[in-house]
Amino acid sequence: MKIFSCQQCGQTVLFENTHCEQCSSSLGFLPDQLELSALQSVDNAWHALADTSVPAKRWYYCENHQHQVCNWMVEEGGSTFCVACELNRHIPNLEKVEERQAWQQLEFAKHRLVYSILRLGLPLVSKKSEPEDGLSFDFISENNVVPEDASAMTGHAAGQVTINAAEGNTVDREQMREDMNESYRTVIGHFRHEVGHYYWDWLILEDEDALAECRAIFGDEQASYADALEAHYKTPNANWQQSFVSVYASSHPWEDWAETWAHYLHIIDTLEMASDFGFSLQPIADSRKNLAVMVNIDPYRHDNFDDILAQYVPLTFAVNNLNRGMGQPDLYPFVLVPAVREKLSFIHRLLTPYRHKR
Repeated sequence: MKIFSCQQCGQTVLFENTHCEQCSSSLGFLPDQLELSALQSVDNAWHALADTSVPAKRWYYCENHQHQVCNWMVEEGGSTFCVACELNRHIPNLEKVEERQAWQQLEFAKHRLVYSILRLGLPLVSKKSEPEDGLSFDFISENNVVPEDASAMTGHAAGQVTINAAEGNTVDREQMREDMNESYRTVIGHFRHEVGHYYWDWLILEDEDALAECRAIFGDEQASYADALEAHYKTPNANWQQSFVSVYASSHPWEDWAETWAHYLHIIDTLEMASDFGFSLQPIADSRKNLAVMVNIDPYRHDNFDDILAQYVPLTFAVNNLNRGMGQPDLYPFVLVPAVREKLSFIHRLLTPYRHKR
């Protein structure tokens, strides 16, 4: 994510903001231009100050704006839902306050995910328009009647991503993290992981060369998934740190791909923000000169992934230590061993054609 500013007054604003705190201008995100824009009311529509199209378009808020879960805009004559909300199939019960609050957290994370997908130039198709190949999201609460065509279990199947709505509740999510002995569990982490399964089908399945290379790096995904998960939950891999980014990644090549994909998105999104801030580290002691770095590249467009890691690793080491000084968990509690770096580099290379399309 990058830094956004109000075009009306120059005030720095956040991705989820709907109003500028400085000048009170309404704000809306333009997905085709990836800009958060100050808005001016014009004949029951909006004019976006960041709109570079000629002639300027007439914009409207996404229909989910009324529920305080979306600040994205739609063009006149198109869908009433934005490109992110158009992906929804089932949402929580909005008559319950706690479920509305959970849905807001889920949507905030999903919109950040969609931002990354758009920045990468990846195909983004809703199942509403392409039932076979499209992407769709279910937000299911176990406290409600689960639709017959859905499940309350977080997961992915043929483009249908399900996120248990309880993940939007901080207390419930933290309890699940402790119960499963995880060092990291976030809403956006779930989104990035599950959509990784979807893009495996897009990027790997139909490309023989990519499939062969993927199997050489991640392993053969044809191995029984059910048997692998059963073995994982019975006896987790004690040596997972040698080759995997998480213990769950060691359960099966599909999960290794999805976990690595999620971490790839963690890295480039964090580094984009750090680069936009112009972060630099210049340790005083000579013994720590290896931590000196100027974060100054756009990871969504930069081709050399070694350069990205060279800036990312010192940055997270510094922030992890700052967090510990405040009694907070590490921002990034993982070690990127050589085998994991190779997997991340493979994903980055695989996305090169998409990056250069945008």
